[in-house]
Amino acid sequence: MAISAELGENLEKVVNDLVENGRYNSKSEVLREGVRLVQEREARLRDLDTSIMLAIAEADANGWLSEEEVFAELEARYADGSD
Repeated sequence: MAISAELGENLEKVVNDLVENGRYNSKSEVLREGVRLVQEREARLRDLDTSIMLAIAEADANGWLSEEEVFAELEARYADGSD
């Protein structure tokens, strides 16, 4: 299925430059790569959302740390400067 997209002047120039410089063979190839990158980013965001939800559920089940506990743990972890 063919898709027509209005990219605007700036993005159209980027696409044209990528093709003219030989980085990509066609405008379609540039756009396919862009869509693949969006898919990867969306997958990472879904993974992050899942991790956050799991962390919240664990904190709700096991209790939250106070800010003093959090800062003490961070200070202990990074005190030697190796992390």
